[in-house]
Amino acid sequence: MTSSRWSEHTLRRRVNFYELDSAGIVHFSTFFRYMEEAEHALWRAAGLSIAPRESEVGFPRVAAAFEYHRPLCFEDEFDVHIRIVGLSEKTIRYACVLAQDGQNVATGTMTVVCVRTDVTPLKSVSIPPEIAARFEVAAGDAQ
Repeated sequence: MTSSRWSEHTLRRRVNFYELDSAGIVHFSTFFRYMEEAEHALWRAAGLSIAPRESEVGFPRVAAAFEYHRPLCFEDEFDVHIRIVGLSEKTIRYACVLAQDGQNVATGTMTVVCVRTDVTPLKSVSIPPEIAARFEVAAGDAQ
């Protein structure tokens, strides 16, 4: 990507044994971790960390969902593709596709909100300009 603004990222992954359930397939909850790993990789590609130690803001998840299309098993290799499909003053919405050999394994969505971390209860705030300037909605997606 030649732009200084990022909208999507693909992470290559292999299933680890500890991610399996008793049926020998990836436990459903692990897919959320895969999506989050891809989100963090997107932020790193944009030159950022989603949780730098000195930050006064955080990005908790306020919505997340997955639909499962086929199972993943131990040592399967797959891609996790995450893209920004919505970007507002305070939130980022992601869509995620996990694929293996060109076939969708699962599709998911996640919304995060920017909050101040030094107050209780957490209070939503505008995404800092130095972060917002690094991201954009992926081509073809509406805000």
